[in-house]
Amino acid sequence: MRRRGLAVLAVAALAQAASSSSAEIPNALVVLEVLVPAQPGDVPAAAPPRFVLMEDGTVYVGGTRDLRVGKLESSEQKDLDRRIGEVRKLPLTGVMTVGPGSERRHLFVKKGRALEMVLNGDPADPPASLRALAALVTDVERFQHPSLRPYEPASFAMSAKEGTLAGGCRPWTLPEPLAESVFAPRVVPAKGHGDWPTGAIPAAVCLENDKRYVVTFRPLLPGERP
Repeated sequence: MRRRGLAVLAVAALAQAASSSSAEIPNALVVLEVLVPAQPGDVPAAAPPRFVLMEDGTVYVGGTRDLRVGKLESSEQKDLDRRIGEVRKLPLTGVMTVGPGSERRHLFVKKGRALEMVLNGDPADPPASLRALAALVTDVERFQHPSLRPYEPASFAMSAKEGTLAGGCRPWTLPEPLAESVFAPRVVPAKGHGDWPTGAIPAAVCLENDKRYVVTFRPLLPGERP
């Protein structure tokens, strides 16, 4: 019984950690986060959401570093609502295995009865009972639309931790003190950000006191708080 209790606590902690960003996007109806590194050394948690649908039909589609923004037609939004309705009929829990492997995703659906799930595995090879869920996740993860255009964020969530990366490091040239972003992300303006990498791609920083940091800048959506 003790081992089972520890497993339940671990699952709850995983779900809480995965939901830290999507729950703070105002007016978001659907959010998909893909917590899979595209390249070795990436920080998946710093990547923008892969897909966000807002109440007015605006969509944001994220990659490793940045986002694009577009707008769904009313018929397209209704079709997505229909597919979400089909998913709601499935026997869903807070943590689902949608296929083999160690991949991890986070799906948040606010419209109607709120759904929030950590999805483990590759949705390309789902169990028969979860095909509707896996197909929805796969389609929004690969979402393309003719209205999509580059999105320029007004601010970033800056995170830092002490550590080093392979290769050299660069001096800290921004006004925000790094130490204040170690325990919680700090919102910083995008203007004046310069050529620092964004999203899941980290930067190695060396300070004059010989401390070394790994720093990320996650693009924020309008009104989003980290």
